[in-house]
Parts: sequence; C-alpha cells; structure tokens
Amino acid sequence: MPVTVLASASPSGGVAPGALGFLVVAALALALVFLFRSMNKQLRKVSSDKQYFSERPDAGPAVTPEYRGDTGQDS
Repeated sequence: MPVTVLASASPSGGVAPGALGFLVVAALALALVFLFRSMNKQLRKVSSDKQYFSERPDAGPAVTPEYRGDTGQDS
C-alpha cells in the first residue's frame, strides 16, 4: 500500500502570504490593543464607582418595596 504525502511543498505558482495578509493581521492587532486599553479604562471607572457607592453613609437599598410593587400584604 503506497503512502502519499498530502502536505508537500507548494509549487512555484502557489499561494503565499503577502503584504495584504500582514496588513490585515497588523490592523487586527492594533485594534485589539486599543480595545484592551479602553476596557481597562472602563473597568477602572467601575471600580472607583463601586468604592464611591460603598462609602456613602446614606446608601440604602436601590429598590424599595413600593417600587417593586410589593406592599408586604398577602392577597
């Protein structure tokens, strides 16, 4: 039973990655860097907001029973 090699060297007229492929990958990498920076900035804001709300002495429950529709009475 003969063995055939499926992954052989591409012929001279084959497809090779070029400048366009590199530019697409570089653009995706650059977009990822900016997205990560933006995400870190937003997460820092959320952390500081959480600290602000936890330090407020008048911070009560966000939803009161009247707002939810609970009157505390069984019908």
